[in-house]
Amino acid sequence: MRRRSVLLGAAGVTAAGLCGCSGGGASAPPGASAAPSGAGTSTSPRSQPAAGTSSPAALPAPTQWVPGPGEIQPAAKLAAVRLVEAFGTWPAGQGGVRDRAARAEKLGIPAAQATRLAGQTGSLTPSADAAVVRVIDAQYGGILTDSASVLVVCAQTTRTGSTLANGGTTVDVRLSRTSSGWSVTALHPAQPGPARPLDATQRDVLADPRIELPPASAADIRSGQVHTSVLDAMLRLAGPYQLSVSVVRSGHPLDVFGTNRPSDHPRGRAFDVWRIDGHRVVDPATSRTLITAFMRAAAAAGSYNVGGPVLLSGGATPNQFFSDATHHDHVHIGFTS
Repeated sequence: MRRRSVLLGAAGVTAAGLCGCSGGGASAPPGASAAPSGAGTSTSPRSQPAAGTSSPAALPAPTQWVPGPGEIQPAAKLAAVRLVEAFGTWPAGQGGVRDRAARAEKLGIPAAQATRLAGQTGSLTPSADAAVVRVIDAQYGGILTDSASVLVVCAQTTRTGSTLANGGTTVDVRLSRTSSGWSVTALHPAQPGPARPLDATQRDVLADPRIELPPASAADIRSGQVHTSVLDAMLRLAGPYQLSVSVVRSGHPLDVFGTNRPSDHPRGRAFDVWRIDGHRVVDPATSRTLITAFMRAAAAAGSYNVGGPVLLSGGATPNQFFSDATHHDHVHIGFTS
């Protein structure tokens, strides 16, 4: 059976200010892979020795994620992404908390706030000599008038000595809107848990080339904490569709954003899809017919709660389909068990 690819690569750091970032619709720099289209490597972090020992192994060139058309409040996403890029990419000898805080200050974050945030990086800053992060996608975990959760889905290449390793994480970035723009208030990096022996369904999902899983989502499956209903639905949808998953369990808010209702994600009973057949859900050029058909297929695969940018009627229950600003950029597929 073929091994499927986890999206991996690199992303860059910018000195642009976090507050008052301007809108979307921009294109990625020539050759950048940071805008949401990923190249694949291994389903799990893999080390490779450098070609020689006379000089350090070369990390990928940094690139920046750029919001495309159709984004709601792209300034909020840019504020979240630029800080994650700054924290998750560092040259040799500059991976400490003080170094991270200094990079955050260059983005316009006050010193005390920068130091506090630099201590919340968790799985975004693994032990390594140097690193480069690439943002695969930035989707909303929630967006309200004055607050937001942006889920920054990352791949990361690290270098320790002469060895390169591929990994990554997802960071739930919390923001508030101030008079000068969106400001990051907290970071909640994913904690997938240790890997366990795989059963046949888990192996099938991880090996399916039509299911693109970012590092944190693949780790969620390897942890054994994702319900079989989710895995079965992924495999069923991967028959007619190529699906790019953004979030499964870890790296998602514990509660439905802005409420005290527990989310299905942390319980391993939901997954989000940000791209279908290579077309971004958020892009207005993506066929509404494609998204509608995918959402209905998700319901047919057993989901009781399908959300996306299109409000559908005719569900098995009155609330089976929903749409709001948070789900403008992805399709949510949830299960009762």
